[in-house]
Amino acid sequence: MGGQNSKEESWRQSSSVRSSSSSWSAYLDPLSSYGFNEPQPSYSSYGYEAYGGDGMVRYDSTKLERRYSRISDHYSSIDQVSEALALAGLESSNLIVGVDFTKSNEWTGKNSFNRRSLHHIGRGLNPYEQAISIIGKSLAAFDEDNLIPCFGFGDASTHDQDVFSFYPSERFCDGFEDVLSRYREIVPHLRLAGPTSFAPIIEMAMSIVEQSGGQYHVLVIIADGQVTKNVDTKHGRPSPQEQKTVDAIVAASKFPLSIILVGVGDGPWDMMKEFDDNIPARAFDNFQFVNFTEIMSKSIPPSRKEAAFALAALMEIPSQYKAAIELKLLGSRQANAPQRHALPPPRYSSHAARFEPSIPPQHGNSHPFATAPSAPSSTSDNQLCPICLSNAKDMAFGCGHQTCCECGQDLQSCPMCRSPINTRIKLY
Repeated sequence: MGGQNSKEESWRQSSSVRSSSSSWSAYLDPLSSYGFNEPQPSYSSYGYEAYGGDGMVRYDSTKLERRYSRISDHYSSIDQVSEALALAGLESSNLIVGVDFTKSNEWTGKNSFNRRSLHHIGRGLNPYEQAISIIGKSLAAFDEDNLIPCFGFGDASTHDQDVFSFYPSERFCDGFEDVLSRYREIVPHLRLAGPTSFAPIIEMAMSIVEQSGGQYHVLVIIADGQVTKNVDTKHGRPSPQEQKTVDAIVAASKFPLSIILVGVGDGPWDMMKEFDDNIPARAFDNFQFVNFTEIMSKSIPPSRKEAAFALAALMEIPSQYKAAIELKLLGSRQANAPQRHALPPPRYSSHAARFEPSIPPQHGNSHPFATAPSAPSSTSDNQLCPICLSNAKDMAFGCGHQTCCECGQDLQSCPMCRSPINTRIKLY
C-alpha cells in the first residue's frame, strides 16, 4: 500500500474533481450506471453471480460455503481473532468507517443504553465507540498505513443523499484512536436527521476502492436502525431507500470490498437480517449483518464479549478476501465506478445536539436522560417532522402526535410520548 500517506494522497488527487450531485443522479438508472446490463433481479431472489470476462457464472450459497472456509468460533480475546484471520488467509485490508447520525439514535437506546442517546458522550464508550474500538483493534495488524477514511450520514447536512468526512478536505483518520477522538470532537456539532439509506456510504467506499487501484477494503457501517421504508410503499416491495441500498450492495460485489453492518441500539433488525440473507445477484457474498446489542448483552466476561463481537463481524472476511482474489477483483479497475465526493464536517453551534433522548418520562419515570424536546422556534419549525427535521408532518398517531410518513411508518411507539402506535392516519 505504499508509504504512510500514499493512500490518502492518491484519494485526494482523484477526488478533487468530484461532485456528489453527479453521483447521485446516476441512481436514476442504478444498474446501468453501475455497469449492470442485465435486467434488474427480483428483490426476493437468492443466487449469487460471479462476473467473468465471458459473461456470468452463477454460484449458489452452498458452493460459496464449500469454496471459501470461515474461521472457527471459539476465541476469548481480540488478539486471538486477529491471529485466526491471518491463519485463515487474510493478508491485507483497509478499513472504512461509516457512522449513522439519524434522529432515531436519540431514542433507540431506551432499553440497551439506559435511555441515553446512542451518541451520548460521557466517561465511558458509547455503543458506536465500542464497535469502532473492537473492529479497529482486530484489523489494525492488516492495515500497513493505518489510515482510515471515516464518514457520517443521516444528519441534517446529508440526509439520505450524501456523506460527510470526519476531517475537512477528506483527510483520513490516523488509526482507530484518531477515529474515536475525532468522533468525540464532531458529535456536539451535529444535528441528527434522516431518513436512513446506506447507499451513499457504500458508493463512497466503492469510490475509495477504485481510487486505491483495487486494494481490498472493509467497510464497517454502524447504524441504529433499518433503511427507511415509506408508508406509501406497497407490501412486499422495497422503498426507494431500500432499493438504492440493495443496488449499491450488488454493485459493490464487483469491487474488492466487504461490507459489515453493525446494528447498535434496540433495533428492530428483521429487515437487515433479510438483507444479509437474501440480497440477489452478487459476484460474491459481500454483506454481513451483526447485532452488536445482542452480543454485548450476554452474561460473559467483557473480553469474551469483545472477542465474540469481533468474530461475528469478521468471520467471513477471509473467505470474502479469497473470493476477491479468485474473481480477479484485487488490483482491477472498474470503468463505471461511482465518483462520490464527501461533504465537509458540519459546524453547527455546540448546543445543536444535546444527545439526550427527545422523549418525556413515561409513567412518572424521572430518569435524568429523559427530557422533553425544546419548544419550536417558529411556526415553520412546528410543521416539520420532529425526527428527520426536513419533511413536513403528514402522519398522525392515535396519541395525537405527528411525524412524516417516511419516519413514522416503522415506529412501534411514539417518539414523543412513548405510547404504543396502534393507529396511523395519513394527513393531506
